[in-house]
Parts: sequence; C-alpha cells; structure tokens
Amino acid sequence: MQSLTNRSKIVSNKKMTFSESIYLVAILKGMFITIQHFFKKKVTLDYPKMKKPVVANYRGQHILKRDDQGAERCTACGLCAVACPAEAITMVAAERKKGEENLYREEKYASMYEINMLRCIFCGLCEEACPKEAIFLTDMIVSPDQQRDKFIYGKDILVEKMEKRYDTSKRQKHLLEK
Repeated sequence: MQSLTNRSKIVSNKKMTFSESIYLVAILKGMFITIQHFFKKKVTLDYPKMKKPVVANYRGQHILKRDDQGAERCTACGLCAVACPAEAITMVAAERKKGEENLYREEKYASMYEINMLRCIFCGLCEEACPKEAIFLTDMIVSPDQQRDKFIYGKDILVEKMEKRYDTSKRQKHLLEK
C-alpha cells in the first residue's frame, strides 16, 4: 500500500547497550541539574512581611466610586452587567426621592448592586463599559474565606468610604492608552 504523504520515516528497532539500559548517563544529568539549583538565588518571598510588587494594570477587587461631593456615581444603567461575560454583576435600579440629592448624582441609582466574586473573571470589561466611570478594578487582593456567601459583594463593601478614597488616576490613564 502506498502512503498518502512523503513524510513517512523508517523506524529502526535498535537494541540498547548495557550502559544505556541502566540509564546511568540520564541519572547523572538529572543529579547535575538538581545540584545546580542548590546554588541559585531563592525566589520564595516571606509573604506577610514581603509583598510582590503589583503592576499598574493589575485587576483586583472592584470598587464603586463617589464624586467629590460624596454622591455615588453609578446610575444603574446596566452596561457593566451586560458587558460582564461571566454574568457576575446584578443590580436593581430605583428612582431618587426628595432629600436624597446629596446621596446620588442622577435621578436613577442602583438600590442593589452585587458582584459575585466567585464568578468574576477580572477581565475589566465592566469598567470599560461604564459611561460614568463609577466602577473600577483596584490593586487590592480579594480576601479569602471559607464560605461562598461571603463572596457576594454588595454596596456595603463595593462603595468607597469618603474617609478612605481610592486613587484611580493611574487606572484611568491605563484605560485611555488602550
């Protein structure tokens, strides 16, 4: 029978010698590589004391920004939820009432805003889709936990506190460069 391509190779069934069959050369090569690693610089960090530097475009925990007057920027337009490929964001829109002008920027606001951090793939599409620059991914690491329900972050965790504002100027600059 003729082969379909001209790439066929003839395989030889050569017998191994005694020195090849005990794999002495291969064992010595492996030992040499192992001994070399003893004299190389260690790459392990003592984590709680020393932290690895984070790059400028690292995407960590989400944050919902406030404006300079302290009002929430989010207008519950839903673009972040639509842009999320993992469907991790859910929100409920509500109308602003009298007396809440200092709490929310627009007539409409998110009365409930949740991100399921177990579903989130930290792609950053939510912050790219937001027209009001209300949601950002920070360089903070999402804290670990044993229970799944603690990974559904609501507005109590996501909205930034006025006394502890997060600087997103580096993150905004990175988004504009794209």
